[in-house]
Amino acid sequence: MPFFLNALYLAVLVVLSPWLVCKALTTGKYRRGMWRKLTGAAFARPGDAPCAWFHGVSVGEVHLLRSVIAAFRRRHPEWQCVVSTTTDTGFDEARKHFADLPVFFWPLDFSWAVRRALRRVRPSLVVLAEGEMWPNFLLAAERWRVPVAVINARMSPRSFGRYRRLGGLTRRLLAKIELFAAQTPEYATHLRLLGAAPERVHVTGSVKYDGTSADRGNPKTQELRRLLGVGADDLVLIAGSTQEPEEEIALGIFRRLREEFPRLRLLVVPRQKERFDEVAALLKRSGEPFVRRSELAACGLARTGAKPVVLVDTIGELGAVWGLADVAFVGGSLDGKRGGQNMIEPAAYAAAVLFGPHVWNFRDAAARLTAAGGALQVADAAALEAAVRRLLADGAERAQMGAAARYFVKEQQGATERTLALLDRLLAQARARAA
Repeated sequence: MPFFLNALYLAVLVVLSPWLVCKALTTGKYRRGMWRKLTGAAFARPGDAPCAWFHGVSVGEVHLLRSVIAAFRRRHPEWQCVVSTTTDTGFDEARKHFADLPVFFWPLDFSWAVRRALRRVRPSLVVLAEGEMWPNFLLAAERWRVPVAVINARMSPRSFGRYRRLGGLTRRLLAKIELFAAQTPEYATHLRLLGAAPERVHVTGSVKYDGTSADRGNPKTQELRRLLGVGADDLVLIAGSTQEPEEEIALGIFRRLREEFPRLRLLVVPRQKERFDEVAALLKRSGEPFVRRSELAACGLARTGAKPVVLVDTIGELGAVWGLADVAFVGGSLDGKRGGQNMIEPAAYAAAVLFGPHVWNFRDAAARLTAAGGALQVADAAALEAAVRRLLADGAERAQMGAAARYFVKEQQGATERTLALLDRLLAQARARAA
């Protein structure tokens, strides 16, 4: 299988190489750490202490690993922990949040790269956040007798359909993983139907509930409030984790409602940093006064007057930005391409949460949050505008939705401890087999 997979990966790279080169030259993507990814030049771990290798693909997965790694280190202070990630933004976030731990890029799934990475790290346990199940890596880990766990595991209907078409290959892949800590019963069922051993699949809930802040007075949110010039009487509409054309939709809603609500502010937070300039150009063409978060000096807007529109073109601040929201629209949910983004963070801050019809990535959270009265799901842009207008006009409804959202999030917490208990059990089983 490794030979076949290597050949397949090389063929894909050859076909995609013109596009990859173009992207690398125009956006800088796929350039950073490429040689290390291709050769498996991961962190060379010194010493012989047991080691847990935690992996999060990008920013979202890195953030959820924060509570898990902190809890693991409290339980196992004698262990070394290392962190890998795939994307540039994920790498930067991991370096920021795990400053005292080795951080490196995940190897590409060529057999030589994963073998070298495993030799250098020498893990006793590999923990994958949410997914990222690569065949050559799992085969190599099995040969090295390194147990692999997938935590906060999810298997959306779309992913389930893709994996099911692979048939026996998917069953062989899942058999290499010794623990699945699934977010929901639905995801657990999908994993079992695909061939994961039932006794290895457990439902823990989502770790993302544990990593949220409910304190709008936290230092980071308060600093942003000062920098952005958000006043106590302002009404703040945040469009976060947006994709095209959601920024244009949010801007149109803002422009049509601002006469009715003169204290209205709009904060736009695109999902990908590659689109920051594109969204800035959109705002400039509109003629609407705006400011880019990255251009704010330490004094913020206090001396020049707050602009009504802010483009938050920084990475890693969305969690704190949500703490400013009166009404929060969670993007990636209107165009039918992305499957929605994390609506848990604004819910924890007691914002009135809105999202579109396409939320399969957070299907369970969206359905339960809506059922609890903590969010509204809208059908399209027109329905979004109507909902925003109603919520801006009715402070009592906003407060009721926000309170319901915060209570819902609080009731879901505890997944981190359940996940750590399962990891402890896995380690005990591994020690028993080695004895």
